Amino acid sequence: MAKIVSIANQKGGVGKTTTAINIAASLAKLGKKTLLVDLDPQGNASMGCKILSSNLEHTVYDVLDQDCKASEVIRATKYSNLNVLPASNSLAGAELALQNMDNSIFRLRDALNEVADSYEYVIIDCPPALGLLTTNALAASDGVIIPVQCEIFSLQGLNDLNSTIKHVMSHYNDKLSLTGIVVTMFNARLILTNAAIDSLSAKFSDKLFGTMISRSVKMSEAQAHGEPICEYDPNGKGAQEYMSVTKELIDRI
Repeated sequence: MAKIVSIANQKGGVGKTTTAINIAASLAKLGKKTLLVDLDPQGNASMGCKILSSNLEHTVYDVLDQDCKASEVIRATKYSNLNVLPASNSLAGAELALQNMDNSIFRLRDALNEVADSYEYVIIDCPPALGLLTTNALAASDGVIIPVQCEIFSLQGLNDLNSTIKHVMSHYNDKLSLTGIVVTMFNARLILTNAAIDSLSAKFSDKLFGTMISRSVKMSEAQAHGEPICEYDPNGKGAQEYMSVTKELIDRI
């Protein structure tokens, strides 16, 4: 049975999708059969693995709507051990649609149960919001990773997300836990960055991943080319950092 991990933060621009793509790709690189679930209507996790919405007949929306099984929608990538359950902008209507569905909180969990035995890890890229899509992801997950950019506004949303995680644990999924917090877009030369790290360490010292993800031109280039950093620049700093985070995830989960 696969270990299922959500990558979540209601604030956009913190490296959430980049983290989801690169942890999934790093797991695959380590020989772990991995499924990346794109639960963001922007569909960037799908595009980051060269799966374009224009080529998709069905997406994760059809799985949530129970028109299709997950196994019918999952797409193979060109990378060994990595498959994707893709999204497109049709997912934008899912929040409203889910409100009128029976068992709406558990649609994703039930869909993933069908394929969980085929994978060692499932990584879910959540949308930048604390709505029904994110709740579906958390209700299906064993753990959640929160990517955090070292800025004050990013840190302020942590308490809201932590409250949502605790609510899901209490009401929908008692096996869920906060796997950890990974610092992204790290730049040690900035005074505000170091102040943010001090604040995170004071509140979440046992949850911080030991490796921080640096700002990187190569990371931006990889995104532009639709490739995980471990494939685009396998010997570079970004690939090494995400591999380190991934290995720590394996130990934690």
